[in-house]
Amino acid sequence: MLKALQVAVANNLERKRRLGQYAVIWQDGRPLRIGADSPNRPVSL
Repeated sequence: MLKALQVAVANNLERKRRLGQYAVIWQDGRPLRIGADSPNRPVSL
């Protein structure tokens, strides 16, 4: 089950990258925007 979820997330992130969209991921206990078009202002919870 874990492998299926990892593949699904990887596919979705790759799709967003190809479309030029940003994604929000969790890193070091904080949300992080990744991608070329990501807004510069901090992510608020």
